[in-house]
Amino acid sequence: MNNAFYELPEEKQLAVYNAAMEVFGEYEYKRASTDLIASKAGISKGLLFYYFHNKKNLYLHTFEYVSKIVEEAISDAHLWEINDFFELIAYATEKKVKMLIENPFIIRFSIRCFYSQKEDVSTEIQSKISIGKGEKYDTYFKNLELDKFKEGIDPKRIYHMLVWITDGYLHSRQMEGKAIEIDDIKKEFTQWAAMFKNISYKEEFQ
Repeated sequence: MNNAFYELPEEKQLAVYNAAMEVFGEYEYKRASTDLIASKAGISKGLLFYYFHNKKNLYLHTFEYVSKIVEEAISDAHLWEINDFFELIAYATEKKVKMLIENPFIIRFSIRCFYSQKEDVSTEIQSKISIGKGEKYDTYFKNLELDKFKEGIDPKRIYHMLVWITDGYLHSRQMEGKAIEIDDIKKEFTQWAAMFKNISYKEEFQ
């Protein structure tokens, strides 16, 4: 990537990322038009490629940008003070929902990334997603009060199960051609978290 991109005013950078998220979120990678991205960003295609060199680099840098936005939205001083597993999940969910409402292109782009297969970017994206899942748990849940869990319950497994359920819910909505509503996702996730809390926490902590 050309560092000249970072010398642009922040609003110009945001216009490019928003255009990329919108187009890559609407179309699978091979059908996403860089001409359309450039047009929506208000720059020429030549300038777009001057900054990112090629379509693949634009996609991967957009993914990194989205990952950064999500992390910044969730990580604040209060987050690191929470040591209850399900309280932390509830707080992070609220922050993430607020971020998605403020950044409407992120969710469709993120879903496209997650289900990317047999595309020029698929190997790199799936590798980043896989690594990211482990890193997120190790980062956000390092201060857990483990004594709240029943004997034999591994909180990391609960975390991964909640991620898998959410992924499955999003995938089923996508396959059925149904709209993905942020409030619906939040409602479903909150119910799943409450169910797992009853299953995994000792009775006095439920």
